[in-house]
Amino acid sequence: MIVELGHFALILAFAVAIFQMVVPMLGAARGNAAWMATADPAASAQFILTAFSFAALTYAFVTSDFSLNLVVANSHTDKPLLYKITGVWGNHEGSLLLWVLILTLFGACAAWFGNGLPPTLRARVLAVQSSVAVAFFAFILFTSNPFLRLASPPFNGQDLNPLLQDPGLAFHPPFLYLGYVGLSMAFSFAVAALIEGRVDAAWGRWVRPWTLAAWIFLTIGIGLGSWWAYYELGWGGFWFWDPVENASFMPWLISAALLHSAIVVEKRESLKSWTILLAILAFGFSLIGTFIVRSGVLTSVHAFANDPERGVFILIILGIFMGGALLLFALRAGAMEAKGVFGVVSRESGLIFNNLILAVSTFVVFIGTIWPLIADLFFDRTLSVGPPFFDAAFTPFVFALAVVLPIAAMMPWKRAKLDRPLKALIPAATLAVAVGLLTWAIYTERSAIAPIGVGLAVWLVGGAVTDLWSRTGRGSIGGRLRRLTRLPRADWGKCVAHAGFGLTMFGVVTLTGYQIEDIRVARDGEPYQVGAYEIELVNVEENVQGPNYIATRAHVLVRDPESGAQIALLHPERRIYPVAGMPTTEAGINNGVTRDVYVTLGDPQEGGGWALRVWIKPFANWVWGGTIVMALGGFLSLSDRRYRVAAGASKARPVAGGVPAE
Repeated sequence: MIVELGHFALILAFAVAIFQMVVPMLGAARGNAAWMATADPAASAQFILTAFSFAALTYAFVTSDFSLNLVVANSHTDKPLLYKITGVWGNHEGSLLLWVLILTLFGACAAWFGNGLPPTLRARVLAVQSSVAVAFFAFILFTSNPFLRLASPPFNGQDLNPLLQDPGLAFHPPFLYLGYVGLSMAFSFAVAALIEGRVDAAWGRWVRPWTLAAWIFLTIGIGLGSWWAYYELGWGGFWFWDPVENASFMPWLISAALLHSAIVVEKRESLKSWTILLAILAFGFSLIGTFIVRSGVLTSVHAFANDPERGVFILIILGIFMGGALLLFALRAGAMEAKGVFGVVSRESGLIFNNLILAVSTFVVFIGTIWPLIADLFFDRTLSVGPPFFDAAFTPFVFALAVVLPIAAMMPWKRAKLDRPLKALIPAATLAVAVGLLTWAIYTERSAIAPIGVGLAVWLVGGAVTDLWSRTGRGSIGGRLRRLTRLPRADWGKCVAHAGFGLTMFGVVTLTGYQIEDIRVARDGEPYQVGAYEIELVNVEENVQGPNYIATRAHVLVRDPESGAQIALLHPERRIYPVAGMPTTEAGINNGVTRDVYVTLGDPQEGGGWALRVWIKPFANWVWGGTIVMALGGFLSLSDRRYRVAAGASKARPVAGGVPAE
């Protein structure tokens, strides 16, 4: 009964979405306040109905209702409760329902917290947001219905993909979807502004919190996915430039550009057309990511579905929304006249350079991701584009961004002189060069990229701290420290986010440049040295019974070779999940602030012993620590009071016949 009610609620939410898409938009065009006012209750009703539908599906998974086809395909009675719950979105249909739930949540939040928006803009934003919901409700109900019943339910299910049965991946998709779908709000604001023919400073302030929230969630989601790949897949890496990894990375890059561009609109009423275009493209890349994950056209360990017909449906959605928005953008380009004038050397110019780097790097990643598909379709060639291409093509943009970011952040608006920020940044530059040279001296036989990257990482962190300190003015240190505590949270957020970027960069370049790898046949009781550590395989246990798997578990000692003191006892495993019939590799990791000792167990060897793979990974955890710091910086900015009163930043202009006066 609950499942049928959930299905009915989903259909009813679809009907409400159609109503919300049409009536408020007509009301805004005709100046009918009553019609525009229907958007708020419709958005709330749409979210409540979708939430009930999602809760009903979750109930079916928790209670192991094997009359549902989706539960049979993705659950099992022996599966732990956490993975029964995460099994709801560990598949195509359920994850799509989660997508729509978050989409309606953002629409409801715009209705609940958008009281300061002009009535016409608010109605149009909610109508555009609902039009996106209509498309995805149709996608679910007509091609991916999660509530399909089985005439003859089996006694048990087929279990969830073992790779997805992990706490890290349990939370990775929801955060990614919060980011993906959060960008739909920026898209809705952009299209609504194009329809009204007006983009001003108030619009820039309204759109920034939504974009910032989406960027924060994407940062957390990408970090969780990278962390999961690091410790769960057993290959020893954290990023492989996989198509699905790129699918989340591209919207992150574009949303970062959009954030910085919206600042220029808000402060100087410049870059209006560019900011609108970025808002459209940011959501467009989210839809492209959805297509990559669900169409099967590109192979990935992260993909949810391999159904080209569903991919065609997503392409239609992408074509309608991106094509329509870009056409509207072309028609309204003349109304996006910039008002602010600025010099070649100014903060505006620095932000433009920032935008160009992020946009071009996104394009590079996009081309590398889809090139195998293009080669197959147009040149009848099968090829793959892997890490060597992306590393070579993307790294220069990251380095260029790192060089410019501290300088641009400290330049004043409108006109600036380079000597002032450069003079203030001399200590940060000196420290960066010193640390880079020290790294080069220690590792003289390694690539020069790592020392340069380390120096730039220190430059980023030092530049962020210098920027924050420069905002306290002059005077005694005590007075400046007191003023430091009173700085707006947005200033603190910018400093923390930029420093987090530096920390992540430091972790990436040291990990990739200086890690030590050792692969050998290890035998019980025969220690050997890897880097600064002594490794000993104590023994290997076979047929270890887990909750829903059988494991082969090794016990590996890590010692200090000089004192013989034990540092860690690691337990790498090879698991087999009998129901799914899939093996997994579980790494044994001894985490540390300055390094990880990472061990994976291979196959037994004919002459005795086991294949054992050991890595010493310097500063590995700084990669994810930096993403946490970046997200924290975003949260600090989002909590700034100026965001909460953004809607009142500028009064709505008088309207005549429902159309804002220009």
